[in-house]
Amino acid sequence: MSKQAIAANIAKLILKSGLQPFKTTPSLLSNFDSRVMQLVLSDPNLPTRSCLRFFDFLRQNPSRKPDLPAHLILFSRLYRARKFAEMKNVLKFIVNDGNLWSNVERIVSSIGGEFNEPSIVEKFCDMLFRVYMDNRMFDSSLEVFDYARKKGFEIDERSCFEFLLALKRSGNMELCVEFLRQMVDSGIEIRVCSWTAVVDGLCKKGEVVRAKALMDELVCKGFKPSVITYNTLLNGYIEIKDVGGVNEILSLMEKNVVDYNVTTYTMLIEWYSRSSKIEEAEKLFDEMLKKGIEPDVYIYTSIINWNCKFGNMKRAFVLFDEMTERRLVPNAYTYGALINGACKAGEMKAAEMMVNDMQSKGVDVNRVIFNTLMDGYCKKGMIDEALRLQNIMQQKGFEIDAFTCNIIASGFCRSNRREEAKRLLLTMEERGVAPNVVSFNGERASGNVDRALELFNEMPQLGLNRNVVTYTVIISGLSKDGRADEAFKLYDEMNKEGIVPDDGIYSSLIASLHKVGPLVSGLENVVDRIET
Repeated sequence: MSKQAIAANIAKLILKSGLQPFKTTPSLLSNFDSRVMQLVLSDPNLPTRSCLRFFDFLRQNPSRKPDLPAHLILFSRLYRARKFAEMKNVLKFIVNDGNLWSNVERIVSSIGGEFNEPSIVEKFCDMLFRVYMDNRMFDSSLEVFDYARKKGFEIDERSCFEFLLALKRSGNMELCVEFLRQMVDSGIEIRVCSWTAVVDGLCKKGEVVRAKALMDELVCKGFKPSVITYNTLLNGYIEIKDVGGVNEILSLMEKNVVDYNVTTYTMLIEWYSRSSKIEEAEKLFDEMLKKGIEPDVYIYTSIINWNCKFGNMKRAFVLFDEMTERRLVPNAYTYGALINGACKAGEMKAAEMMVNDMQSKGVDVNRVIFNTLMDGYCKKGMIDEALRLQNIMQQKGFEIDAFTCNIIASGFCRSNRREEAKRLLLTMEERGVAPNVVSFNGERASGNVDRALELFNEMPQLGLNRNVVTYTVIISGLSKDGRADEAFKLYDEMNKEGIVPDDGIYSSLIASLHKVGPLVSGLENVVDRIET
């Protein structure tokens, strides 16, 4: 029996079986080979779905697995049936089977015969490019891209965009930039979102100057940045605290008549507020409203938070009312900012009102808010209220951590209940969460140097020893805060206690000097120590 006849008989069996599992005879299988397999899959009388079922049957049979030509024939049939998901699966089988794979050129040329149509080959290259990308085989994707360019085929721009994102996610920004340039050279019509993604990747790695240079390079080649591109660079310069870079981007936006969007305003309001320019931030907020740009919950939360930090509680509550009137739903961060501001101002009733409001809106009180409230009560001498909150906090499943322990212990000390403070510390030490250097470091890192210093001063009263590590944390915080006199006072104190300073302390002390003008007492000894 000829191979054509065997293939025809198998095709009849496939059609006859319908949706039932395919069954063949030993005599047919004994004459079954690669050529017969290809003839069956090529049979125009066999529906594509039947070809797929037959293909799956072969893949499950170790002695009859489809070869490379069979995969490519099926791919071509699926292309004509516009079954793109199944096409991609066929390519995955090829890529993941080491026995099938060869170089790109050999595979494409293997399509051959009546299926060797430019549109099929182009789609094949595009999908193969994506399959390699999904498998993080980036070098192989580039091989496909180069082959397609050489043969005059085009890899879809959306596929290239996905490839750029995959490289960015993998942290391979060198290859990401290189591929973007290849896209430019190949004449692909590149969308602004594609090259902005590369600019963003560089900014996230701290290479903001390089990102700006890349934008300039592309602008010279006729590419036009969008507001998202400028926002990306603006955020990059803000992250590295480059005032000149921020101003340069804003000048470019003005020169090229690029209007700010809500993201631009959010970043600038945060930027000016962090620089203690709350008036400038408020002007930008008003400008945004006048331009008809709808603020979102994030920009309201930002400006509320900074007004709270600067003690402008009346303004913060006005903004909160505006926000709710716009039907924006406050989140835990919004409430947290107002509660923190009210507690710092000693307005515990206002803080309690905000807690009640947030709970009525279905916003859960988190650990930070619990600690903020307890700290507020302790500073007002309301230690029993703080303890009540601590119990509620534990009932809600929050473990008492070192920060909570610090707050309650300090509250006991303020209320002259030192024995209770010591009992608390003993209990906490047994659980491994007593106040320690981590607590001080956390307070300092949050910018609360005064709170860290307060805890530091209370350590002897609480029966805790101060060592070089705790001194280093506090001196570093004071130095960064420009409080060199206090830092040097602690330096003298630790020497008197026989605690030997380390290099970290000396570095912090020297770094603080440019903020204080004249040399402070004891500086000569510090400089001599560093030189030795």
